[in-house]
Parts: sequence; C-alpha cells; structure tokens
Amino acid sequence: MTQQITRRHCIAGGAAAAAALAFPSLAQQPYPSRPVRFIVPFPAGGPVDTTGRAVAQKLSELWGQQAIIDNRAGAGGIVGADIASRSVADGYNLFVCSIHHAVLPSLKPKLPYDIERDFVPLSFGARFPVVLVAHPSLPARNVAELIALDRKAPGTLSFGSSGNGGGTHLAGELFNMQAGTKLQHVPYKGSAPAMTDLLGGQVQLMFADAPTALPQIKGGKVRAIAVASARRTVLLPDVPTVAESGVAGLSGLSGYEAYSWAAFMAPAGTPKDIVQRLSADIGRALNDPQVSLRLHEVGAEAAPSTPEAFAKTLHAEIAKWTQVVRTANIRMD
Repeated sequence: MTQQITRRHCIAGGAAAAAALAFPSLAQQPYPSRPVRFIVPFPAGGPVDTTGRAVAQKLSELWGQQAIIDNRAGAGGIVGADIASRSVADGYNLFVCSIHHAVLPSLKPKLPYDIERDFVPLSFGARFPVVLVAHPSLPARNVAELIALDRKAPGTLSFGSSGNGGGTHLAGELFNMQAGTKLQHVPYKGSAPAMTDLLGGQVQLMFADAPTALPQIKGGKVRAIAVASARRTVLLPDVPTVAESGVAGLSGLSGYEAYSWAAFMAPAGTPKDIVQRLSADIGRALNDPQVSLRLHEVGAEAAPSTPEAFAKTLHAEIAKWTQVVRTANIRMD
C-alpha cells in the first residue's frame, strides 16, 4: 500500500513538474510579461494625462512590453480612482493620481475608495507649478502691492480658478488665509475658460497651473506676480515665490506653498517586489532627459521618489488641504 502511494505520488509529482516546465507560473515569468495598464482618471491632453503618457512611453521602451494609457474620466477623478482601487493587484493595473485625490477626502467623506488604504504608493511623478497671474491693467506688480491694493478695498478683487475645490482654487484660498486678503473666488469649468475671462478682464487674477499660464506669460498677455511653490521654478526663474515675497505661515501651516501634481500608485496588495521594481523603473523613466524635456515643455517638473517618500507626501497633502477646505468652508458644486 505504502509502495503504491509512494509510486502514485512520484508519478503525480513528475507530471506536475513536467507541467510546470511546460507552463511556467505567473510568478516564475519575468515582470512584465504582458501589457501594463495605467488608469488616468482625467481626459486625454491634460497635465496628469501627459505625465502618464510620457512615463508609459518610456517604460514601453525599457520593458519591451506595452504600457497602455486607459483614460477613465468622471466626477473630478473619482470614477478612475474607484476603477483602479478595484482592479487586480498584480502589477498590471496602475493608477496615475493627482492633487485632486488628496483634496477629495475632505470634500466628499463618502468616497467609494480610500486613497491611502486601497492603494500602495509607487513614486511621485511631476509637479505643475501654480502661478499667480494678473490682467495687465491691474496696478499691482508684486505680492506686496497686491496685498496693499486688496486692503484698500477688501473683496473687490477676484481670482479665477479651474473649478470649485480644485488645486488652483485651494491655492487662492491658502493665499487668502496666509496673506490676510479677501480675494473673491470665481470658479470655472476648466483652466481654459478661466484664462479666457482673465484675458478679457472679467477677473483680475488667476491662480493657474504652469501649463495654462506659461503661453500667456510669454506672450505678454498676463503678468506673472509670483509662483506658489516653495522655491523658484526653472520654468520662470525670474519670478519670485509667494513666500519670498513676504507671505509667511499662518493658521498652523508652514510658509506658503501650493502646486499641482501627478503621481503613480497601484492597488493595495500588489506584491512588494513588483512595487519596488515599478518604483525604480518609473524613476528611471522620469529621470530620462527626453521625458524631462517633454514634461518641461508642458510646464511640469519631473520629481520621482521612493514609495515611502510619496506616502509621506500624500499624507501631508491630505492633512494640509483638509485644513484649508474646512477653514475656507469650501463645498463641492
């Protein structure tokens, strides 16, 4: 009996070994062995999409395997994030998130996903500097003059943004909080219509992401007052930051800083070895001169990071913008 069982097991074991040789398991296959999907929760053509595409194209070259962009726009980034959170955590479904996903938890407490619990960070991707720009008719040429102008007639100056609760709106509200101004917010459905009204003089100011602002600044159609990042940007090296213009930290926040961004994540449960591989490869892609140049051309700065560093950044961004949303009493449309 024992001999029969042993023999049967040997035969079965030999068959299993032969099958394993003929049909290697997924774990034994080199990663990636098939196309990798990058879910972008916004329409094609925007800065987050451009970041995802630039990195995906370079990864396709590095891997010898397709990296595919899958645009799943809707509900300000919620639709794509929900789809990504429920995707198989095997390294073949990735997510290109943005600053919106750090703001949404404070605007919509009942999201169908948790951006920290349901995802694992891979790498920060790119920063899109926010620029405070003014219509040429506005007499203020710097932050100090703008603050003085506002204090003479509080609430009479208005700033446009790409939408209520968006990154550029929050940049303006943070400026009000830390500079003590009363600039009035005028939301638009996107950066393009906001810029159109600024050019037409319907609003005097705009907190605009660099991809939107740079062409108008270079064309002399708007005046750059300051950049909202902590340090001057190579995109506008002669334009001072809001912080160096004298706006210090207030309300428990550090010195003024606001920027839009894009980053890379994967569904929670993605194997750690694949997470580390993806983080390293995304970093290689972002550090590639061609990718950096492509991002630079659309007003973005490549900024790869480790998963741990991005996790800390994301957590800090959520806490910061939650405070701004509550203090400014911001509500979704």
